[in-house]
Amino acid sequence: MDARSLRGLAHPLRMRILDLLVLDGPDTATGLGRRLDENTGTVSWHLRHLADHGFIEEETGRGTRRERWWRAVRVARRLDTNDFRDDPDSRGALAVYLHETVHRDFGQVTTYLAEEWAAEWRDAGTLSRWQDLRLTPDQLAALNAEVEAVVVRHREAAAEDGAAPGAEEARPVIVQLQSFPRKERDER
Repeated sequence: MDARSLRGLAHPLRMRILDLLVLDGPDTATGLGRRLDENTGTVSWHLRHLADHGFIEEETGRGTRRERWWRAVRVARRLDTNDFRDDPDSRGALAVYLHETVHRDFGQVTTYLAEEWAAEWRDAGTLSRWQDLRLTPDQLAALNAEVEAVVVRHREAAAEDGAAPGAEEARPVIVQLQSFPRKERDER
């Protein structure tokens, strides 16, 4: 993701809109406004802004001129925060983006915990934490790359198995990984 894209996305409402389109599929400004408890005109303005930056696109052949359907553009985007930390023009957008991302992830976890799930789904999910690791920066980067590769492999296998027996039982799944170094007591 470049600085222009980051600045285009780094707004709480735009990030929520994009999240809904990614997770739940296409929708209209009216539908999104209802779900987000926002004015349709405001949502429509943010949709156009997201489209200008290539995050979403109009779903042609659906709706009317008055009722436009929007969908997320399925493009892999990678944000390397190091690209923006020293750029004063992007630092604010980076802070907003990271803040909203952490709040979104927290909200998704608390929603999951508050919901009722059948035993097989409840038992399949996990909130795990390992705090006994001591890694170098290279080892931490390798750990993250391996976990990402596992997630990508499962996503690709699920896409291939879409018509396989049992696929109708599949549900959307969110994988959150938070791995970061921690200062030693005497460094704080």
